[in-house]
Amino acid sequence: MWDYTDKVTEHFLNPMNVGEIENADAEAMTGSIVCGDALKLTLKIDKETDIITDAKFKTFGCASAIASSSILTEMVKGKTIDQAKAITNKDIADELGGLPEEKMHCSVMGMETLELAIANYRGEVIANDDHEHDEGAIICKCFGITDTKIERTIRENNLTTVDEVTHYTKAGGGCGACKMDLEDIISKVLAEKDIKAKIKSNTNLTTIQKIKMIEEALESVINPALKLDGGSCKLVDLDGNNVLIEFKGACSHCSSSSKTLKSFVEPKIQELVHSDLIVIEV
Repeated sequence: MWDYTDKVTEHFLNPMNVGEIENADAEAMTGSIVCGDALKLTLKIDKETDIITDAKFKTFGCASAIASSSILTEMVKGKTIDQAKAITNKDIADELGGLPEEKMHCSVMGMETLELAIANYRGEVIANDDHEHDEGAIICKCFGITDTKIERTIRENNLTTVDEVTHYTKAGGGCGACKMDLEDIISKVLAEKDIKAKIKSNTNLTTIQKIKMIEEALESVINPALKLDGGSCKLVDLDGNNVLIEFKGACSHCSSSSKTLKSFVEPKIQELVHSDLIVIEV
């Protein structure tokens, strides 16, 4: 039996704002009944002030899912869109007085549904688990959880173990076949944090330091991602601010290698080593 707070119990037994707003200004749905949790959120927004005047929800799920959805609708009413967008899954859980660790994915579902509803209202393109090809590769096939969602959840909640990832995303909670992949993703995110910490303590990097950090970024962060598609890359040389790299494996003959270079490899090296670096394929 889960150890629920009095507030979780209250919002489960007497949920607020259940239903659906007719002619809603913003709406979104995330999750899946097949996976055990689904949430539809509808919002009424004053277009002159951007203030959310009403919010309703329909949820399929456990007590935590219902309570998280209920409290979320109460939290957003009276807030501007930007204020609502700043609400995190931790804010939702804290407002309930806490959630069991194993049920934190319910607060994540609430946050993601709110983000998607706001994006839909603003006409922005935002990926979710129903758009996995835009968002990333599916890691957990049982629940359709992508690598990008897993990475984001790890960063935002400072997760360090596979069990924690499962509690927050449900990934790994089915057949368990993806647990090794989850370990790899955790290692990659932690490596990024370690590299960023080193950057803060090394503002004036020598050429040798840059080379070492580029190689570390390739080994710990970039290549683990490329290996999901059978590829990799290696550092050939550093000429001033020009980072010369060579693609290997599937990436060496991929028609999208130039796109991968500029949309993933270069931004990651700039983020993890130095913003002035330019990555060139040789």
